[in-house]
Amino acid sequence: MWKKIREIWQFKDLRNNILFVVAMLIIFRVAAHIPIPGINLAALNDLFARNQILGLVNVLSGGAMANFSVIAMGVGPYITASIIMQLLTMIIPKLEELSKEGSSGHQKINQYSRILTVPLAMIQSYSMIRLFNSSGQIFTNFTPMSIITTIIVMTGGTVFLMWLGELISEKKVGNGISLIIFAGIVERIPSSLQHFIVTFTTTQLTSLLVFVVLGVITIAGVVLLTEGQRNIPVSFARRIRGNKMYGGTDTYLPVRVNQAGMIPIIFAISIVLLPSLAGQFMQRSAIGWVASLGGHFITIFQNQIVYGIVYFVLVVAFTYFYTTIVFHPRQIAENLQKQGGFVPGIRPGESTVTFLGQVSNRIMLAGALSLGIIAVLPLITQGALKVSAFTVGGASLLIVVSVVLETMKQIESQLAMREYEA
Repeated sequence: MWKKIREIWQFKDLRNNILFVVAMLIIFRVAAHIPIPGINLAALNDLFARNQILGLVNVLSGGAMANFSVIAMGVGPYITASIIMQLLTMIIPKLEELSKEGSSGHQKINQYSRILTVPLAMIQSYSMIRLFNSSGQIFTNFTPMSIITTIIVMTGGTVFLMWLGELISEKKVGNGISLIIFAGIVERIPSSLQHFIVTFTTTQLTSLLVFVVLGVITIAGVVLLTEGQRNIPVSFARRIRGNKMYGGTDTYLPVRVNQAGMIPIIFAISIVLLPSLAGQFMQRSAIGWVASLGGHFITIFQNQIVYGIVYFVLVVAFTYFYTTIVFHPRQIAENLQKQGGFVPGIRPGESTVTFLGQVSNRIMLAGALSLGIIAVLPLITQGALKVSAFTVGGASLLIVVSVVLETMKQIESQLAMREYEA
């Protein structure tokens, strides 16, 4: 480890890139503590203290939502816009053609995602303003002009984070958006530790030891899930052109166990929160049956067993759904056939498509179930160990481990390239 750090420090450009990324993350954390003017912070803190649902959403914003800062929405609108563009790429032929044009096509699709982020951020900021103010009178001056000003500021904050993420990605030492989410999650660790130490008693010692063991096992499981893959052997036929022979090599096609990453968890959190959020709105209705129905929604989803089951099912379902978007057996089979490649024992064409689909489905089952278990792990831990101050956050842990592994790989590739040049 220390040898790697010394090697990184020896290359000036790589060292400067890492320091630049650290500086951008510091700017992000400073912005997360700049509240929007006209906010009743006491009422806001009280709202988050009595609403656990908002706490889950606050994780994805890096804690900025709890402060109602200028970047309160985090990178959520940009992630939503990117997912929408991926879905549209499957539906709209022109976008599908763009995706096949290489880097230039992907740049255009990314530009469309940035443009789509702005209206999504405006809609989401307005919804957040209405929800927060109806829940606890958060705004001291709730006028149309103050609402418009707040929407503009919050939308600008999301665009600012999107820009920071792209600046970080350009340095090729990690994905910018992922690192921003990572920084927001890691920032919560010291305060969680402090709260746990303050509330710790000797009667919790056994639970703490079990918790530590469970945490180590969980981290190992997340690493295995993130790095696990099935290598499908691929051979390339020999081709003779003139006096030269091409091909004749054997390689493999890697199929990851978790091809969807953290997207299913983000999808599932968004959906599983809707009934409770809708119930809070419905409870304030003047119509009796609407208010009663809203109360039932809240009561049902406050039950940890019901909440956990729904959350688990949604994560598994969205894992299957998103994997079908990012993994295309037919397209892979066509590319192999064009390059003269084939899977040994499998005929090129439709047989290869069927084989790749079957392999993906079998792997996907293990990946989806593992991802679902990781997602509901905090609920299991809290119920079994009765430790609510510092639980293992499955979604947070998956994001942290994935970002660390991705960043380490990019840094190692940068080191390998510079050593080769030297």
